[in-house]
Amino acid sequence: MTSEANEILLRSLTPGVLGILVRRGADFAAAEDAVQDALVEAVRVWPARPPRDPKGWLVAVAWRRFLDAARADTARRRRENLVDEEPPPGPVPAADDTLRLYFLCAHPSLTPSSAVALTLRAVGGLTTRQIAQAYLVPEATMAQRISRAKRTVSGSGVSPARAKSRARGSFDRPGDVATVLRVLYLVFNEGYSGDVDLAAEAIRLTRQLAAAIDHPEVAGLLALMLLHHARRAARTAPDGSLVPLAEQDRGRWDTESIAEGVGILQAALARDRLGEFQAQAAIAALHADAATAEETDWVQIVEWYDELTRLTDSPVVRLNRAVAVGEADGPRAGLAALAALDDSLPRRTAVAAYLHERDGDPVTAARLYAEAAQKAPNLAERDHLTRQAARLNTRRDH
Repeated sequence: MTSEANEILLRSLTPGVLGILVRRGADFAAAEDAVQDALVEAVRVWPARPPRDPKGWLVAVAWRRFLDAARADTARRRRENLVDEEPPPGPVPAADDTLRLYFLCAHPSLTPSSAVALTLRAVGGLTTRQIAQAYLVPEATMAQRISRAKRTVSGSGVSPARAKSRARGSFDRPGDVATVLRVLYLVFNEGYSGDVDLAAEAIRLTRQLAAAIDHPEVAGLLALMLLHHARRAARTAPDGSLVPLAEQDRGRWDTESIAEGVGILQAALARDRLGEFQAQAAIAALHADAATAEETDWVQIVEWYDELTRLTDSPVVRLNRAVAVGEADGPRAGLAALAALDDSLPRRTAVAAYLHERDGDPVTAARLYAEAAQKAPNLAERDHLTRQAARLNTRRDH
């Protein structure tokens, strides 16, 4: 088995192994440390001596590491009793612990960034180094973040059983499905940096969750990710610059991902339990359905933004709605919708620049593009807005 195949297998087995240790009585932090030790040992041993039962091998090694740590920690005498409770050797019982791990990692006491990092480590099976590279931070910084998150989860009093009961209950409390989905969407939106493609990783994790729990918003998020990810190849030019949606080569869009996303979305919408991720996916599907930018059904997109506004009342949603109104009803209608939003809202200035340009006011648009560039959250966006301002200024000078 190749090293790449081993890595894929290890990542797929990590949630189940961690869940087994937690069910045997290990607290989350100690269990996660033991599993990571077992993964390191697997990377060292498996290429020369691949096990017949990879999951059973990982469970056995992780459990031994946990017991070794328990014996060494004299302050935790309760764990000494676990030595006599070691299960007999044999096949590992089949059980899917992925779901309970999602809920533990999305605990409301954690900051979003810590919940994302812990999810990638415990459920995604990524190493601390990989997560640190993806977030462009030192490995020591990420290790501290993950360590604090594990301590928070271990000391919170939220047991796996309680987390699992939340999954069966309502979906509007912190730490439930809505929180898990927000964590996964944060992972997806981190983009594509380091040696781990976080967008692809988020899709993989969301597929796991969709297989474990039957809920239309989980399906809605998976559909949304697939529809956005389908445009990935067309989002940047060869020089790395951003390509706006209207200018993208739609022949480079991934039609298989679009078809899968649309199919998942249609099945979710048919259940008549609309949520924000389903509404966002419906908007993405309408963009994907248009053969050209000019054929985009902006009227229907505005209607979906109206639904999304009703569901979330989010200023960011209202900002995106103003763009859609500008396309459906003209730039002045879009500027009127924009006027109701706070000037400090991120990307508001960029939207205003775009609508003023469409309204035939290049002077104001160029000034606003330049102003928006100074506020841009990343280098690629700043360069794009700077080029837009330069384009209008050059046209005016000639």
